[in-house]
Amino acid sequence: MLNVYSRHRPFALLIAVVFAQVLLLAFQIKRDRDVPLIRYWAADLVTPVGRVGTWTSSKIRGVWTGYIALHGAHVENARLQAELDQLRLRNYELETEAAEAHRLRQLLDFREAHPEAPMLAAQVIGASADPTSHTLFINRGQHDGLRRDMAVITPDGIVGKIVEVFTNNTAQVLLMNDKESGVGALFADSRTHGVVKGTGDPLPIMDYVVNDEKVHPGEVILTSGEDRIFPKGLPIGLVKDASQALPFQIIHVEPAVRLDRLEDVLVLLTRQDVSLKPAEVPVDPNAVNATPASVQPASVSPAPAAAKPAAPAAKEPR
Repeated sequence: MLNVYSRHRPFALLIAVVFAQVLLLAFQIKRDRDVPLIRYWAADLVTPVGRVGTWTSSKIRGVWTGYIALHGAHVENARLQAELDQLRLRNYELETEAAEAHRLRQLLDFREAHPEAPMLAAQVIGASADPTSHTLFINRGQHDGLRRDMAVITPDGIVGKIVEVFTNNTAQVLLMNDKESGVGALFADSRTHGVVKGTGDPLPIMDYVVNDEKVHPGEVILTSGEDRIFPKGLPIGLVKDASQALPFQIIHVEPAVRLDRLEDVLVLLTRQDVSLKPAEVPVDPNAVNATPASVQPASVSPAPAAAKPAAPAAKEPR
């Protein structure tokens, strides 16, 4: 080992001397702006190392932010999504409560506007499972004084009548579009009488109107009071269409009440004619194509004949 070192010692010294001379020249030689050459060399040596270090550091940071730190972001996102779902559910509950309060406010206002007509508010608690039968059940019964053939209405118009009282807090309502239903009716303008009958379909028909009678879509149909169930002048609906037939016209009626969306109703506790003031029914042919919810009845003044005293037969059932 010593022999090898001794043999190459002059060569190593030569290299060291040359390297020292080069360094001294690098310190002495200056380039642009009096910058020593040694600084350029140092920069050339250090720059690749710095680039490698920067690239490695950026990759490490990318792995941290893209994977490790992103896991925390996923957890936070899941938490925020859960809070958003809860807020949406709460908002839906509040909207439902507001809609219910609005419906109850309408019923209360309608009752207060007609103190001369005793009526009872009820909630719909069920409907018939038979697709051919249009009936529903309400949470009022014998305990509340309900009897058969009592009229069931809403502030928008008529719904149907009580057909069965089962218990102290349950009664069955036959809707006006049931095939077993019939309501005495008349046109608000011409005062022509007829009968609105259910067909089992969503739209009932108005029968017993002769072909000579001019009937136009959008005409208002009111109760005539001749069935001794519904007071005169309550909205039934609008004429959807009419066609000639024998022996009478076929007139389809768009009910003033959305019978498939009932939640709260009013039961009239009297059969006597009462001077109700339902909301106005717009006589607009374009309203026929609107949804029944948009058919809002307005103040329709009953005919003078409606003001006559009720006949003895109109007394409340015992």
